Amino acid sequence: MRLKSRFDGCQRNNMWLASEMAAFAHVSELHSFTAAARALGVPKVAVSRAILSLERRLGTRLLTRTTRRVALTPAGALLRPHSQRLLAEVEAVRARFAPAAAGERRLRVIVDPGYGRLLVTPLIPRFLEHHPDFELQVVVIDTLPQAPGEDWDLLICNDTVHSNSAPAPLAQHPALTRTPLGSPPLLLCATPAYLARHGRPRTPAELSEHSVLRALDAGADADAAPGALRLRRSRTSRGAAGRGGAERDGQEQQLRLRPALQVNDPALVHASTAAGLGIGVLPEFLCRQGLAMGKLERVLPEWSVAAPLQLQAVYAAARAGSPAIRQFVEFLLANMVPVLGGAAAEN
Repeated sequence: MRLKSRFDGCQRNNMWLASEMAAFAHVSELHSFTAAARALGVPKVAVSRAILSLERRLGTRLLTRTTRRVALTPAGALLRPHSQRLLAEVEAVRARFAPAAAGERRLRVIVDPGYGRLLVTPLIPRFLEHHPDFELQVVVIDTLPQAPGEDWDLLICNDTVHSNSAPAPLAQHPALTRTPLGSPPLLLCATPAYLARHGRPRTPAELSEHSVLRALDAGADADAAPGALRLRRSRTSRGAAGRGGAERDGQEQQLRLRPALQVNDPALVHASTAAGLGIGVLPEFLCRQGLAMGKLERVLPEWSVAAPLQLQAVYAAARAGSPAIRQFVEFLLANMVPVLGGAAAEN
């Protein structure tokens, strides 16, 4: 009861608790009041007063001091992990909201030639308009780096999910960390004119009779043969239900196709599809307007490509607290999520 009454009596002064805990965390880590004061940049007497105030607040001794060393009491040992977590949170808040220093206003961004370029480059002018003090370098690359490098700070790419037998995705590198930007689904679309000329496929197998247009990494598994496309049934059609539900949600089919066009530019796939050259494998956000205006139609609407895109911001784990990286990634999330629709919110 005595400890409780002392603690309750200090409720009015809890605004100082965080600083007292920070002083205790440094003393318990360095085993020295002098070293703790040096680390905190305050006089030694300020550290001594903070520890004394904390002990009075909690109603127990936390440290024992001799002329040679500082040791933790059992209560101090119990408090130490709490004070360390509090100190870590304070430092995390400080790093997150600290303004970017002069060196941190320079950001080197690399983007893949497909979805990174398609989604990021239109946003660059808007970012610079909001952050005129940034020095931004954006480079389109053909080959994704496999490790952190000295020549880039941030990579925006589609890091498609790999199978267990294939090399690990870039974002799984132990020295890299990632922020998911979205996993938009891939749909099959064509113009009404193309479907009128060549007919509408009724089953996935009938796609082999059509010209299929796709980006090189759209819907492809890492260990799949060239031209392979894996589809997943997303909902049961009325026809399937009428036949006793022979085709169920989640059913998958692996197809071997001979695509009429394979490029690393999804915008070119979209343009070729809109020109009536075939059935395009397109991300939903890229064909959304054409579908709404009736210029494109879904092909096999109950099916979608099984492997969605994996749009990611990748950067060195050692630079995860960089204000420049944080500001750019937060800008992408704020401006890219509306473009990707609900797909980005699932991450």
